[in-house]
Amino acid sequence: MAACWTQSGAIALACGRGLASFARREARALGYEVVRDDESSVEIHGTLRDAMRLNLWLRTAHRVLVPVARAEAKTIDHLFKHAAAVPWEEWLSPDSFFTVHGVVHNDTIRDTRLPMLRVKDAIADRLREVHGRRPDSGAGWHGASVFILWRERDLRLFIDTTGEPLSRRGYRQWPGAAPMQETLAAACVMASGWDWHAPFVVPMCGSGTPAIEAALIARHRAPSLRRDRFAFMALAGFDDPAGPDGSPADWWRAERTAAVAAERPDADVPPIIASDSSAEAVRHAHENARLAGVEGDIRFSVCDFTATPQPPGRGMVFLNPAYGERLGDVEALAPLYRRIGSFFKGLTDYRGAVLTASPRLAREIGLRAGKQFPFYNGPLECRLLVFYKT
Repeated sequence: MAACWTQSGAIALACGRGLASFARREARALGYEVVRDDESSVEIHGTLRDAMRLNLWLRTAHRVLVPVARAEAKTIDHLFKHAAAVPWEEWLSPDSFFTVHGVVHNDTIRDTRLPMLRVKDAIADRLREVHGRRPDSGAGWHGASVFILWRERDLRLFIDTTGEPLSRRGYRQWPGAAPMQETLAAACVMASGWDWHAPFVVPMCGSGTPAIEAALIARHRAPSLRRDRFAFMALAGFDDPAGPDGSPADWWRAERTAAVAAERPDADVPPIIASDSSAEAVRHAHENARLAGVEGDIRFSVCDFTATPQPPGRGMVFLNPAYGERLGDVEALAPLYRRIGSFFKGLTDYRGAVLTASPRLAREIGLRAGKQFPFYNGPLECRLLVFYKT
């Protein structure tokens, strides 16, 4: 078995802005101690087997990264030198495909594609020197993956065990007019304070992402269970013959089997309701739920948001209305937000939550939020406003 599979060290969980506190909560719930975190990442310690488990279970992180080098790099030549010094042969096979991607903010670089190309060359040269042959590389997520984070002089190189981001669960084939990323939807469900035993109601459901993420949480279903490809599968030794504890491929099969066994039965899933005034949106949301495997856990209806069914008991109503940025105009949307306020005032046993990027429209709701959470929906700075009954 390749040594990389038994080494223990730092693992970085890369997140969207505003989501790190939720990824931290998830890591702790999975039994990991958080070493440090910042606005967009959480660090723990573990092995590649832990990275597998994290890729399977994390709902609010985008990537699971293993650091392999950190150095000061002023120029592209410094970048190449440091990348060439990494023992990539411990991680990558000369017979497999790999890709390089990342984030670059360096004043000496005008074309951010150039650092990726130079790191590809450094890796390929190193593997050719060690093994006598050069691996294939390019774009795409079908092989191993290397991630660069280069901010001014601070260079960090990682093995990306994820590949295609965890936010792409694979079920959202119909994105809708203003889709919400799956990781953000999961964070909103968590931040709302919803008790998974209680009903969760999503008027204005659009493509259905918040309702689907709520159903996955209620099911205790690993969000990436239906995904068939991760970058760690292309690392050196993944399919090596089994050792005393099995091969990495065996470990992965065991993780998936354990995840399936951990799912809650039908009887434990609370009512989850999704509605939209657009019949086409409801059809698309229904199809997305089918692809996610939670079609039977969500009840869909076509209606105005105020007429959305509310099962008896204490529950949560979550709305993600238009913000006045991409859909509609702020002035035109003001009456809608006033109706949302009236709707919330009429709730008896339910709490309400609204995600919006417009402070002006938030004021039109006419209620004071008990809690606010800063999030980013793409480039838009948003607030999740949670309203409590008094």
